[in-house]
Amino acid sequence: MIVLEQLKLLVNLARIDGEMASRERAFIINIGKAHGFPESSVETLFYSSHETILAKELTNNQKFEYIFNLVQLMKMDERLYEEEIKFCANTATKLGYKPEVMFELMLKIKSTEMTTEEKTTLQKLTAQYLN
Repeated sequence: MIVLEQLKLLVNLARIDGEMASRERAFIINIGKAHGFPESSVETLFYSSHETILAKELTNNQKFEYIFNLVQLMKMDERLYEEEIKFCANTATKLGYKPEVMFELMLKIKSTEMTTEEKTTLQKLTAQYLN
């Protein structure tokens, strides 16, 4: 259920600017497939907006994955929209992060694949912003 909620968040973010780029679509599908969701199941999520639901019992690792994937998706089309930034910041706050975490994430997350070492370093850094 946690992955489904995350996929819905990603779809909502991708739809904010009114246009879902093929890279954004592929990114969301790949996350779904990596967690055992068939591509056809993920595809059905693209056709509507979803209620924003965050699981209450997320581990710190799961919280990081949520916000990391959101920010990476936001940066994927190389255009940052105010509504996207607000969406990510609001989600980060709901996940228990201080608002300042967005500065770190936006500066350090790449729109391309990041190494495990880069992600681990960033996760340690962002842990300081958890309430």
